[in-house]
Amino acid sequence: MNRSVNHAGILLGSNIEPEKNLILALKLLSEGFGNLRFSSAWESQSVGSDGPNYLNAAILVETPLDAKAVYQQILRPLENRLGRVRHEDKFAPRTIDLDIVTWNQDTVDQEIWKSAHAALPTSQLLPYLRLHQTGETLSEIAERLAQTVWVRERADVLQRVATMV
Repeated sequence: MNRSVNHAGILLGSNIEPEKNLILALKLLSEGFGNLRFSSAWESQSVGSDGPNYLNAAILVETPLDAKAVYQQILRPLENRLGRVRHEDKFAPRTIDLDIVTWNQDTVDQEIWKSAHAALPTSQLLPYLRLHQTGETLSEIAERLAQTVWVRERADVLQRVATMV
């Protein structure tokens, strides 16, 4: 079946000037995709390195593009535009990280939901997304993970984003 519109869930993360870069990325993504829904911003400690804290958010967009085209034509160029430098260390600090985490209501990589920084913002947009492996909903997973690591909602960042998009 050929779809005319695809629904993508995209996770955004930054720990180099995160408030500035997250807001700018959301603004630029709203220009690229038009109508989008976005989660709150969430602050969490850096995983895998001693870098500064991250801010993460998730968005849902509609696009006629396929996943590969969204990544190659929109996400990767936007990361480059915002100064993303790729290192051998996949946990190195970054200005922005953009990943497709859901595609047409399906999880792209089940492993992503092991991390609160991914599950919490995405669960605000897709709370009833059910994982095939466990049968849990994304909101159940997010609630469980929020009890195991330090993470906090950053409503101050959300307010600034809402006025820009």
